[in-house]
Amino acid sequence: MHQRAYAGQCSAEEVRHTPLIRNPKLALLALALGTFAIGTGEFGSNGIIQLFASDLAVSIPVATYAITAYAVGVMVGSPAITLLAARVNRRTLLLGLIVLFLVGNGLSALAPNIALLVVFRFVAGSVQGAFFGAGAVVAAYVYGPGKGGKAFATVMGGLTVATVFGSPLGTFIGQHAGWRVMYWTVVAVGLLAGAALVAWLPRTDDLRGGSITNELGALCRVNVWLTVTVAALGISSIFAVYTFIGPFITDAARRDASLIPIALAVFGIGMAVGNHLGGRAADRYEHRGLIWGYGGVLAVLALIGVAGGDLVILLPCLFGVGATMMFAIPTIQVRLTAFAPDAPTLMGALNLAALNLANSLGAIGGAITLDAGWGTLSTVWAGVILTTAGLLLYIGIVARLKPAPAQTRAGARPVSHVVQTRG
Repeated sequence: MHQRAYAGQCSAEEVRHTPLIRNPKLALLALALGTFAIGTGEFGSNGIIQLFASDLAVSIPVATYAITAYAVGVMVGSPAITLLAARVNRRTLLLGLIVLFLVGNGLSALAPNIALLVVFRFVAGSVQGAFFGAGAVVAAYVYGPGKGGKAFATVMGGLTVATVFGSPLGTFIGQHAGWRVMYWTVVAVGLLAGAALVAWLPRTDDLRGGSITNELGALCRVNVWLTVTVAALGISSIFAVYTFIGPFITDAARRDASLIPIALAVFGIGMAVGNHLGGRAADRYEHRGLIWGYGGVLAVLALIGVAGGDLVILLPCLFGVGATMMFAIPTIQVRLTAFAPDAPTLMGALNLAALNLANSLGAIGGAITLDAGWGTLSTVWAGVILTTAGLLLYIGIVARLKPAPAQTRAGARPVSHVVQTRG
């Protein structure tokens, strides 16, 4: 899903350096472990929302503030850390970020009330975008010439694995050992990732940072912000469902909570399938991946809203939401990179910021419908409204915009070839 979106950054990095690394696969594994830990902490929180809501004596709508705080942490922290640490060696930056990740999740496990949990989830979230952006540069370096995009796609596989295995496992642990133990488990995985980063990432000045002039210039482009808005609005529906999978199973379908990890895994498998197919669509077509994905998820959301109380219908629909929305995301990323080919590092941070703004919007929208007393499944209608707005904005405006002219970064070949599409 991320290969084309970050191909500009990766190709620029791989041309600058031709490293000689004994075990590039171990370096990639270390980065993947980092993204797996981050993804497990993020998505695992959604699966234990009922648990910490009960333990901290707050309602589920109030408990969603912790989910929202993480998303806000990504939105604020991703671009800010990327810019502030522009000149820091990428290896050093990744190690610092994993330490901050451990602090945020460790404090989350100790949180005595919802207010502090919200603060600590913000701290944990501030790591995500910067880690993925720096990881893209390191992955391209260690993989060598001609394989930068493939390297980053491999690293991002850690996030997909987190949705299929990490999140359900974290939910299972939370249900049987307590939600705090879930966060300690995330800390343990983070420690393993940190040890792997220390052992396997190369120590070299080649990974030093650079100028932020190009990245800052991209922030002045209206096309970029319109695309970010399309992503934030449209993708919010995935979180209007994912955040509330627990209540869907226990309250709407009236089944035992032991089925929640299974439902999360079904959702994650759908995401993995949609990611794979959506990457192909983004390579082949310029707009269809997003239009088909957004249109498809609207149909599935409506079905959940009408008949999601039946588990036989709910589970396939959870797969469908994950698959259709992830089908759209690669096209969004390709378009965003096309509008700012000279600032791929910052675009990487903005990509994740947009996804987590979507997380926040979906959680808030769902909380509003629950507070209104419209029922557990009403959260999907908040998703319908938000995704429809994103789809209309894309069809009406963004799809008509032209990509930025090809630009050449210092020391790199033009990257315009990575965003050209047909259809």
